[in-house]
Amino acid sequence: MFQGQIDFDTVVPVGADAIQDILFERGLYWASGRAGLVDLVAAHKWFNLAALKGHAEAIAMRREVAALMSEAEIVAAQRDARAWMTVH
Repeated sequence: MFQGQIDFDTVVPVGADAIQDILFERGLYWASGRAGLVDLVAAHKWFNLAALKGHAEAIAMRREVAALMSEAEIVAAQRDARAWMTVH
């Protein structure tokens, strides 16, 4: 858990062009198992969102992850991505 302090006087918002990189990093996080668990559904979701925001490498990674998934898993990942888009 974060134990520091945030200086709200100097904080700057994340630029719109950085969002695609953040989404891509989330995909890498779940695809690589950095948390100790590989979650292909979550990885596909985040790569899909990054691809929708214009991240070129995310398209290839989404395709690579999808090749390891069942049709039901892909449907679940797409559903999760749509749900995320309606909130954000």
